[in-house]
Amino acid sequence: MNIGLAVYTSQNNDMAFNIGQMEKALEQARDNIDLLCFGESFLQGFDALSWNADDDIEIAIAQNSDVIQHLCDLTLFYKTDLLFGYFEKDGNSLYSSCALLERGKLLHNYRRISTGWKVISKTDEHYREGTDTLEFSYRGMPCKIALCGDLWEFPERFKTSGLLLWPVYVNFSLEEWSNFEQEYADQAYLVANRTLMVNVLSDEPISHGGAFDFGNGHIVEQFPYGKEGILVVTV
Repeated sequence: MNIGLAVYTSQNNDMAFNIGQMEKALEQARDNIDLLCFGESFLQGFDALSWNADDDIEIAIAQNSDVIQHLCDLTLFYKTDLLFGYFEKDGNSLYSSCALLERGKLLHNYRRISTGWKVISKTDEHYREGTDTLEFSYRGMPCKIALCGDLWEFPERFKTSGLLLWPVYVNFSLEEWSNFEQEYADQAYLVANRTLMVNVLSDEPISHGGAFDFGNGHIVEQFPYGKEGILVVTV
């Protein structure tokens, strides 16, 4: 099975642009990639929220929204499944979530359990975290999803004998990345022998993107910083 780690630019509060980016990647992935993975909060942009619940509830989308259905339809059209981070609403609650769409349907929806996605001093009870870190099967392979800081705060919750999928939004400088790459590989090895991590490119603030295939605590392969494209990994 081929998994593509899609490193593309995401713009805050511009879902039309971001979905266009996903379609661009899907076109590139057609006939070669089974699952295309995007980074944390890619759909709306990591800094899309204002921490005013009345405004943010309009930015977030529900699992049964027209947007999710459109993305499900794209998986059928391009014959490529999708994984992406997004801001989810469920009633009056808001989450930082990650959806895996398989063959036109929502296979798995994960809600981030760590609080680093929000400004705690500005948020109220509407901004919530998930509670479950369930393992699920994707095309016969056991998998778990973690979002960014989850793996640093609660590594014991993500242990798996299968594949860990780790979408992040990290805006380190290039110098910082050179210092931290191995730390990310080491942290991933605490929970899984194989971890695929994908970051987001952004202009405001600057995020250099990048993607990694971590195996047994080592960087097996990585996608260069500051560039759009797809790292194709066989699992």
